[in-house]
Amino acid sequence: MQTRIFWVTAIGLALGACAGRDAMPVSTVQPQDAYSNCTMINAEIQANNKKAEALASEQNAKIAQNVAAGVVGIVVWPVWFAMDAKGAASQDAAALQARQEYLVSLAGQRCGAPLQAPPPYRGLPSGSPTPRPN
Repeated sequence: MQTRIFWVTAIGLALGACAGRDAMPVSTVQPQDAYSNCTMINAEIQANNKKAEALASEQNAKIAQNVAAGVVGIVVWPVWFAMDAKGAASQDAAALQARQEYLVSLAGQRCGAPLQAPPPYRGLPSGSPTPRPN
């Protein structure tokens, strides 16, 4: 009996180590910033908005996974080891937000007109016109 408990615990801990990914936050200031022009800065802001959308959906998926693991864990307790407690998506999103704010201020310095980071794309409301490219 003790051997079985040991192996169940060992397997649960091993699986728990794989439950979440490590955070990979982006640096707020990067070396290429010294050479970036308005076009490059705006392109990175747009690319970061897409990354922010992906991180938001990852964060929502992890919340759903943790809720499901918590409920199932009531019956099968080793499932609790599969819960993601690292919060990598939220750490990455916070670092990306800081990078976006820095890029907006950098664009204001280099482009002459202060820019605002556009909100993440959520789709057009029904009946609104299609945006024209600049």
